[in-house]
Amino acid sequence: MLQPVKFQEGTMDQPTGRSFMQVLCEKYSPENFPYRRGPGMGVHVPATPQGSPMKDRLNLPSVLVLNSCGITCAGDENEIAAFCAHVSELDLSDNKLEDWHEVSKIVSNVPHLEFLNLSSNPLNLSVLERGCAGSFSGVRKLVLNNSKASWETVHTILQELPDLEELFLCLNDYKTVSCSPVCCHSLKLLHITDNNLKDWTEIRKLGVMFPSLDTLVLANNYLTTIEDPEDALARLFPNLRSISLHKSGLHSWEDIDKLNSFPKLEEVRLLGIPLLQPYTNEERRKLVIARLPSITKLNGSVIVEGEREDAERFFIRYYIDFPQEEAPFRYHKLVTKYGKLEKLAVVDLRPQSSAKVEVHFKDQVEEMTIRLDQTVAELKKQLKGLVQLPTSSMLVTHLDHEAPFGPEEMKYNSRALHSYGIRDGDKIYVDSKAK
Repeated sequence: MLQPVKFQEGTMDQPTGRSFMQVLCEKYSPENFPYRRGPGMGVHVPATPQGSPMKDRLNLPSVLVLNSCGITCAGDENEIAAFCAHVSELDLSDNKLEDWHEVSKIVSNVPHLEFLNLSSNPLNLSVLERGCAGSFSGVRKLVLNNSKASWETVHTILQELPDLEELFLCLNDYKTVSCSPVCCHSLKLLHITDNNLKDWTEIRKLGVMFPSLDTLVLANNYLTTIEDPEDALARLFPNLRSISLHKSGLHSWEDIDKLNSFPKLEEVRLLGIPLLQPYTNEERRKLVIARLPSITKLNGSVIVEGEREDAERFFIRYYIDFPQEEAPFRYHKLVTKYGKLEKLAVVDLRPQSSAKVEVHFKDQVEEMTIRLDQTVAELKKQLKGLVQLPTSSMLVTHLDHEAPFGPEEMKYNSRALHSYGIRDGDKIYVDSKAK
């Protein structure tokens, strides 16, 4: 059996040439990973006939995370089988695995494995053979982000993984898509973000390969347009429920309208696209909701009760002044539903910053514009030149021309004028205080 691995000084951070079993024994040894009591919480490994010293028990959870450990190979397959019979999820991302045969040695000895993450391993340096890929047959979720896996490798995986449901192919520098010779009917979710898929003809191939696709995440691909006619789109993605087009290059409302062609679409993500840049956040959300009558979630946010009607009414008012021939088709459908709506009155709710008032002093009446953010003391200084009184001798009162209670003395020098509710047309009376 394996002995505990010894490291030379200075090699602990990034050892090289390490096996899966070495790393497993180090990370999940009783010293590093405290033993948890309970049925199935640990795996008992009996001593070999030679009696090699080995820990009697490692505390292995069903989810193993061994990322960034410098793993290059599998190690003893019998030991992998003994330790990992119950493991269902395995994260081997950011290691140094470059040989698919070594990956196969690991996976073939984990019989209940359903999730496998091989991201950021240089697996593009070897060819995946079908016999080797057969060891992955039970995997349902496979992550190959930043592995630079070729489409030939992907095709081999699809042929040998009959139950694959989720596939992650992000950051693989794909500029084109190569069609598989067989369709993968089991795949429900495809993440293929951060590649260079700009042409809809490439996305069309994904629809052919994955006819049962439920979720398609295409963010950060700068897709420029959706080219197919509506009837073709309906056949291409008949089961698509969710699509992410974040930071794509879509620049036409016609592309957004085409999303209505997907018969089961409920969720759309459209942040950061050129088309929506000129609009406010409110306009973006309402205009998109109004154009996509079947969706229930936009950009991760549920379309709440009443929001759709508000958006559709907003849409009518937004396009009401456009020439009839330039108004979108959706506008005419919504007018049939709600009728032609009057534009909402524009009400400025910002606080008034100034007011034009009449200043009365003895027999004089002067119109003045006063700032409402100033204090009574500052107003008195402004009036000083007009009434020729020292500020300490002024008695100032305010008369609201609509108020029923008569004039109000402005006796608190530090009080702001706006707190008196002064408006255009009000009167300010200045008298001399009685000595």
